[in-house]
Amino acid sequence: MDAFRIGYFVGYRSCVSAVLGVYPIIHATHTIAQVHFLWFHIKDVIKAFETFERFGVIHAVFTNLLLWCNGVMSEAEHFLNNHKRRLSSLGYVNLTIVDMEPHCNCTTSACSMFSNSLYYLYPFNIEYHIFVSAMLFVMWKNIGRSIDLQYNRKRPATRTQGLVVGPILGLVALASTIGVLVVYIIHVEESMDTRESAIAMFYCYGIVMLVFMCSAGATGLLIYRADPMPMDTTKNPSRTLDTEILFGSSVGSWLMSWCSVVAVAASGSSPSYRWTNLMYSLLIVLEKYIQNLFIIESLYRQREDGEREDAEVAGPVPEIYSVTSSLAPPYNGIINRAYENPDKGCVTLENEQEENGQVYGTFSPRKHSAVPLHVGNNVAETPSKKRQILKNIAVFLFMCNISLWILPAFGCRPQYDNGLEQETFGFTIWTTVLNFAVPMNLFYRMHSVASLFEVFRRV
Repeated sequence: MDAFRIGYFVGYRSCVSAVLGVYPIIHATHTIAQVHFLWFHIKDVIKAFETFERFGVIHAVFTNLLLWCNGVMSEAEHFLNNHKRRLSSLGYVNLTIVDMEPHCNCTTSACSMFSNSLYYLYPFNIEYHIFVSAMLFVMWKNIGRSIDLQYNRKRPATRTQGLVVGPILGLVALASTIGVLVVYIIHVEESMDTRESAIAMFYCYGIVMLVFMCSAGATGLLIYRADPMPMDTTKNPSRTLDTEILFGSSVGSWLMSWCSVVAVAASGSSPSYRWTNLMYSLLIVLEKYIQNLFIIESLYRQREDGEREDAEVAGPVPEIYSVTSSLAPPYNGIINRAYENPDKGCVTLENEQEENGQVYGTFSPRKHSAVPLHVGNNVAETPSKKRQILKNIAVFLFMCNISLWILPAFGCRPQYDNGLEQETFGFTIWTTVLNFAVPMNLFYRMHSVASLFEVFRRV
């Protein structure tokens, strides 16, 4: 993105401020340094120079929040101007369109490509800064914190047995999302009839998607509520922040949805998508509530495999070449009783002595049946049916949240185009609500993706 900005500045350098060229260079340097710092030091718990480190980390948090706000405002301004152009082409008047292009000719042939490509990268830039802010805030909370060693354990490998239904349904949702996005963007800029049909198509698609997501989340909640495992109430700043961010970022969508409900009830017009808009708005509220509960239940639920995890993390178990108590190390695993023959134990001892050069006499021929027994706990365990269902639910919700992030991030925002809310609240008020709610919704979806990935790993 910064490279495109630099290329854009080079093309128009004769009539634009030098700040437009300096800013992307500084921003790129800051991004590279910050990614390097997070990549190598995000898990560090700082114990020295705590006051200085707290100041530096919290300064980085608010710097990224300001860059996030700048990206949100720039993207909202661009989308709003495009929306005004669309309304003007459909016959609406009294709309002021701000011309963002410099008043000179570009010295290269790639200026338009740089300018148009920038706005497709804005969603990723916005999500990057808000995610980095959250990560740095967790790091700031951990400065000077005492670590409980029981939480510094290595996690067992994530098993993927039984993952069929969730990934398939998730891919279907993702493919249908891309189709809806393409059709919507093409049809919404044509005549009023195609515009209305595109909006109706979006709401029908959204209702189907949200019904499946509500069903999946409710199923996962029922499984957790039927589970006797207690909740984990130990202090964890990262998990606490996840919970607060989930509910905090949901406020934007809930505000937008309740405004839509009021607009549908109060509007005097009756387009074909009026009641589907109402159903979609109510399902948005319900879906986010259920999904938040499912994620929180998953993150706070104690693991069932605590003892097995401890055994796996304790380190590799020494190989056992003899089952006699004097030769074998302590082991609590499975022992094959067929090898508890004293003769075979002696033969195994002879084998070990021969290998170490400690045997100089003549012994009887080696028995081929006395094969050293390697005992370990590396047997692959198939997840239980309950875990398979939860993993499929997590993968399905993961893909659905990516799908619902793609639509508004790349220009599919029927809240601007349906006219019901704008008729009820007015253009200025409704645009202000959307400029607050849409970025919050985008962040919620992407944060849910990260949280659901964590749920998938924990199950």
